[in-house]
Amino acid sequence: MFADIVNFTQLAASLSPNQVFTTLNQIFSAFDELAEKYGLEKIKTIGDAYMIAGGLDNNCPDYAHAIADMAIEMNATLSQNRSINPLDLGIRIGIGTGPLIAGVVGKKKFIYDLWGDTVNIASRITSEGLSGMIQCDATTYRRLARTFDFDGPKTTPLKGKGNVDIYSLIGRKIIYGQSLH
Repeated sequence: MFADIVNFTQLAASLSPNQVFTTLNQIFSAFDELAEKYGLEKIKTIGDAYMIAGGLDNNCPDYAHAIADMAIEMNATLSQNRSINPLDLGIRIGIGTGPLIAGVVGKKKFIYDLWGDTVNIASRITSEGLSGMIQCDATTYRRLARTFDFDGPKTTPLKGKGNVDIYSLIGRKIIYGQSLH
């Protein structure tokens, strides 16, 4: 999953370096707590983007559901908690499911990273979204369709992939006043 803060680059130009750091630190620290809550692995932050993964080990066997729940809660946290998000920033999220490569490369400043088609798709569908949107690839949709509501698909051309079906995650399905878990 990638989460990208909408219009942060433009906003950062009008903020002091301390304000930029404080803003990102507050938001990403809240996301770190959610990652821990859902048993997911924070991979890294990339500027104003946040990358997370599930299924890299056996700590979270139902990682697709955990990532979807975390994405929903990330949006809710930003829209409802002014102490974390006093600038009323929004995020757009992209989720991809599939095989990937993980590891550490290089000789200095080691960082654990992920590569592969799944990562590329998640990154690219993030940039296709608007503030508050959670977009998923078809594999993620198939895994979650029984317990989550979606809009779509919307067929979108993605660089290097051609036309790809993208689904918008709305939330957990509600049956008789209770969400499915």
